[in-house]
Order: sequence, then C-alpha cells, then structure tokens
Amino acid sequence: MHFPVHKKIRIGFFIAFTVIITASIFSYLVAKNLLDNAGRLNHAIEVSKRLEVITRQLKEAEAALRGYNLTKDSSFLDPSMQERNRRINEEYKLLRIITADNPRQQRHLDTLEDLLVIKYNQLLSGGQTVTHAKQQSSIKEGERSMDRLDRKVQDMTRIEENLVHEKSRLFHFFSVIWVPVIFISSLVAILIGIYSYITLNREVKLQQHIEHRMKSYQRDLQQNISLLNKTNQELEQFAYVASHDLQEPLRKISTFSDRLQMKYRDQLPPDAIQLIDRMVSAVARMRVLINDLLIFSRAGRITPESITSVDMNQLVQEVLNDLEVPLEEKNATVTYDQLPEIEGSDTSFHQLFQNILANAIKFASPERQLHINISHEVLTGKEAGGFKENLANSQFCRISIADNGIGFDPAFAERIFLIFQRLHGISEYTGTGIGLAICKKIVDSHNGQIIAYGQPNAGATFVITLPFKQVINAPE
Repeated sequence: MHFPVHKKIRIGFFIAFTVIITASIFSYLVAKNLLDNAGRLNHAIEVSKRLEVITRQLKEAEAALRGYNLTKDSSFLDPSMQERNRRINEEYKLLRIITADNPRQQRHLDTLEDLLVIKYNQLLSGGQTVTHAKQQSSIKEGERSMDRLDRKVQDMTRIEENLVHEKSRLFHFFSVIWVPVIFISSLVAILIGIYSYITLNREVKLQQHIEHRMKSYQRDLQQNISLLNKTNQELEQFAYVASHDLQEPLRKISTFSDRLQMKYRDQLPPDAIQLIDRMVSAVARMRVLINDLLIFSRAGRITPESITSVDMNQLVQEVLNDLEVPLEEKNATVTYDQLPEIEGSDTSFHQLFQNILANAIKFASPERQLHINISHEVLTGKEAGGFKENLANSQFCRISIADNGIGFDPAFAERIFLIFQRLHGISEYTGTGIGLAICKKIVDSHNGQIIAYGQPNAGATFVITLPFKQVINAPE
C-alpha cells in the first residue's frame, strides 16, 4: 500500500508530537515526584526536629530536677518547670500544625499529649521535699514515663521515615523510566526529523523536476498549438483553393456536356444519352459537394471581433422566415420559448439553427403533420456536465429542438455529426451529409455541446448547450 508523501510526513510529525508529549508527561511526573520527595524529606526533618526538641527539653528538665534534689541549689530550677512546659507546648502545637494532613500522626500526638501531661505532673511533684524512698520511687516512675515518651517519639519518627522511603521508591521508579523514555523519545524525534528532512528534500527536488518538465511540456504544447493552428489554416486554405480550382473543370465539363446534348442529342443512341445524363447529374452533385466543403471549412471560424450579443428570438424568427416555403409545403408548425440573449457569432448561430430546422423539415414523417418545438433552460456548467472545472459555476443555456419526424436509430447518435455521413440513400433524401457536421463545428467553436436523441419513427431532439458569455483567446 503506497502512502503519499504528505501523509507520511503528517504521520511522522504526529508520532514525534506524541513522543514529545509522552516525554513531557514523564518529565512532569519525575519533577513532581522530586519536589514531593524533597517536600516530604523537609517535612520529616521538621517533625523529627520538633520531637527532638521536646525530648531534649524533657530530659533537661529531668536532669535539672535531679540536680536540685541532690544539691538543693535553686539555680537548677531556672528556668522554671512552668517555663519549660510552655516551651514544650509550643513545640507540640507546631507539631499539630505540621502533621495536620496525617491522621495517624495526629493520633500519636493525642497519646503524646497525655504522656506530656503525666510527665509534667511528675516533674512538678519531683521538686517537692519527700522521703528518700518516695524520691526513689518517683525517679523510677519518671524513667518509665520517659521511656514511653521515647517510644512514642520513635514511632512518630518511624512513620515519617517510612513516608520518605515510599516517596523515594516512587521517585526512583520514575527516574529509572524517565532516562530511557527521554533517550528513546529524543532518538525517535531525531530519526523523524532526519526522515522528514530527507523526504522533504526529495519532494522539493521532485517538485522542481516536475516544474521543469511542465515548463518544457508547456513550451512543446505551445509550439504544437502554433503548428496545429498553422496547419489548420493551411488546410482551410488548401480546401478553399482546391474547391475553387475544382470549380473550373466542373464548369467546362458541364458546358461541354450541355453543348453535346444540344448539338448531337438527336444523333446519339439512347445509351449515350443516358450516360450524358448521368455525367450531368454527377457534375451537379460534385458542385454541391465542393460548395459544402467550402462552407464547412469556413464554418465556426470566429474571432473576438465577430462576438456579439445575439437575440435568439429574433434569430429564430429570421431562420423561420428563410424556411417559410418548405415549412408551408410540409404544413409544419413551430413553437418556441422566449429565448435569451447569448454571446456568439450571429452568422454562425443563424447557420446552426437553419441546418437543424432544415433537417427536421427534410426528415418529416409523411404519416403526420410536422411539429417542431424549441425550448430552453438555464443551468450551471456543473449541472450541465461535460465542461471544465473552471466553468463549473458559469451560466449556460440549454436549447432543445424537438420534432416528430422519422427519427433515427440511437446507435447513430454520434455518427450523424461526422462529415459526409448519411443514414439514408441519395435517392431517398437529398443532401451531402455535411449539415450536422457544420452544426457541431459551430457549437464546438462556441465552447458548447451538441447532442442528438432519437427513436425510429418517433422524432428526434437536438440539445445545444451554449455559455452565455464567450471567452475567445487571441490567435498565436
């Protein structure tokens, strides 16, 4: 399966974009975990520091109390137990704030608060004068209480250490993945960049080569068009000259045959007279063919100067006036719409409609009265079909000329527009078979279309599609 270059580049950039987005997400997760880990480590250090301060102050208070009991020196009680307790409470409140997002630590702090109250009461009672035995009991009770406090502090410190360890493991996981992801994404992006550069460079070179070839083809095409126009002009000139030069021998043959008949007709046998009649008939037919050939060579030859806005209603009326006699002979009726004005050659349009209407008169059915109807509709080039894309939105007029004559076999719908093509013998219908070929040449020269539809003994319809506006290129 072959993919166009632009699709390959689009897919490549999509992959590169996806890789970059994935790498960015991983980088964000790694950075976020790094920040979370640093924050958790700071949090653990802060909690441990506050717990250590509480523990140290308790031990200092206990040591001060023992020193006082041994020496009875009141300097050991400075600062006082109340002041020491106030400092411990401040540290405890800070711990409450720091661990507010951890319910487990909050529960430990509740227990720690109870232990601190107990320890404070012990410290207060330890400063009073008591017996030696009671003093020893108080010291042991203080040691047990301090052990419980140490265990609780260790529990809280261990919780913080576990949280730091969990964050470290998650950070390690992302950091392990992050390095290959960044490496692979960078490698893929580099490969896609190299591939895109090579592909685009190849495409640019190919485009330049195509443009060079197109320019070469355009030059060749222009030369061929110029040569073709020159050849067509030479052919038309040749047809005109040949037809004109053939007229002189035909006139001589016609003159000599007339003289031969006038002088020696009574002396010639019947077979010779018949041969002379056939020769005269052939000369007449040859003259008609030459004249038609001249007409065909000139038909459809339009120039910017010959283009005018043609009132089709007036043109059809003029054609009907020209065909008045044959129409009366066939007792024909002609109806037509209110036709629009169309740009074109007035002479060519006149010849176009005259040939088609004359054809309808010639091939009228002997079984019924001839009726010809001319209708039209306005449509775009896209609706009409068969026109170039640049004419898709241009306005066209489709004119239909329908009759109820003898019609024709649909298989010959294209053949009837070829020069000198006839569907009937000369003995049945007169003519050289060039009229419809002239019609097609005229319509083609006006950037239009002509199509014929027919059924035997059911009439024929000629559909002519012409643009409202003509664009005639100046000759080379």
